[in-house]
Amino acid sequence: QVQLVESGGKSVQAGSSLKLSCGFSGLTISSRRMGWFRRAPGKEREFLGVISLNDGSTFVVHRLQDRFTISRDNAKSQVYLQMNSLKAEDTATYYCARRGPEGSITDSRGYDLWGQGTQVTVTS
Repeated sequence: QVQLVESGGKSVQAGSSLKLSCGFSGLTISSRRMGWFRRAPGKEREFLGVISLNDGSTFVVHRLQDRFTISRDNAKSQVYLQMNSLKAEDTATYYCARRGPEGSITDSRGYDLWGQGTQVTVTS
């Protein structure tokens, strides 16, 4: 059974860095992509970026490219979201998700398996 488990979220001060992890146990790596999303209080779920587990290629939304990076370690069955220069508006619950067979890559409906989320709070 495939499971996604996020970890690493905590309360930090603005300007800090934080690295979130997503464990993907039971997942076949080939031809799979994993996405990162977040949901801030009172807002819609927001797509952040995606990574190919096969070749490590990534895409991060343009407005976050200077602060957020995505990586993976297949040997450890982990995907990471490195966040730098955190701001109060980055406060949200962060989710990793498995890319599904159809749908837009930037739309949450294009993902068929989700973790439980990990909370990040940035205080200014």
